[in-house]
Amino acid sequence: MHYAVLGSGAMGLRFGILLKETGQQVDFVDDWDPQVATIKKQGGVYVSRDGEGRHLVNIDISLPEDYTGHPDAYIIFCKQMGLQEMLTRCAHFFTDDQYAITLMNGMGHIEKINQYFKPEHVIAGTAMIGTVLNKPGDVDFIGKKGTGTINLVNQTERADDFTDQVVAEFTKAGLGPTLTHNFLGTLLTKVIYNSVVNTLCSMFKLKEGEFISADVAPKLIHRLIKEAYEVCDAAGIKPLQNSSEETQVIVDATSKVTPLHYPSMYQDLVKKRLTEVDYINGYIYRLGEKNGYSANSHDFLRDLVHLAEHANLILD
Repeated sequence: MHYAVLGSGAMGLRFGILLKETGQQVDFVDDWDPQVATIKKQGGVYVSRDGEGRHLVNIDISLPEDYTGHPDAYIIFCKQMGLQEMLTRCAHFFTDDQYAITLMNGMGHIEKINQYFKPEHVIAGTAMIGTVLNKPGDVDFIGKKGTGTINLVNQTERADDFTDQVVAEFTKAGLGPTLTHNFLGTLLTKVIYNSVVNTLCSMFKLKEGEFISADVAPKLIHRLIKEAYEVCDAAGIKPLQNSSEETQVIVDATSKVTPLHYPSMYQDLVKKRLTEVDYINGYIYRLGEKNGYSANSHDFLRDLVHLAEHANLILD
């Protein structure tokens, strides 16, 4: 299959390169000038795994205005706050026969993607995979080869032959996909995870293992999970697992799978960029308010992350 990655940062590079290694045709598109310029100058992107084995991988990358390919599907990995601009800049090469595959953090992206792609051509998902963009043109895949998992789900909740082919190719690439049939529940399951791990680790600049080792961690997890699941109940959304199972996923992932990893939100904070907290904790709060429930802990945590953003901008 022919893919084009829109948003060729850490995760976009990882997905695209792993698919390329299995023989798929993969193009890369990014709207960050330093990323595109550096990769073109180097003749590719430097790839490491857990900080080791750094090597150059040749890839073709373009700014949106320069891309002329016609892929079967776009893999969309933009930041939530930059998605609309990216889609607008890419709109000239979208066609009705193409699919959109998105595994972005947070919520708010589906409505924007639906402006350009039919719901029956939208495959969304979530990724439990850690990747770090060290600098333009230099990416580090976190975890051993074949580790990490993703969930994929059709927006219509009805899989087709194209989706089955995507799942097969993602499996061959070692991305660990599972196909589900619960659209909002699938996406909210990861939003809830990020509302705990990403925000708390990032705000206090903790690796995930450092966070879960804190005496207060179980109390914080319980409070945020309880509130998020009450929001889901009020909205009539059923996550993929119950609250106890979600809690155990957080414990296992942070203590065993990625204990040395900083979440992507942390990377935004230390690089003095705005975070996606409004699309994670903020989304949970807004969904609760829409359905008569006040998720005050998530609202408070969102404000604290914004305070951390402010502090990073004015302090060295």
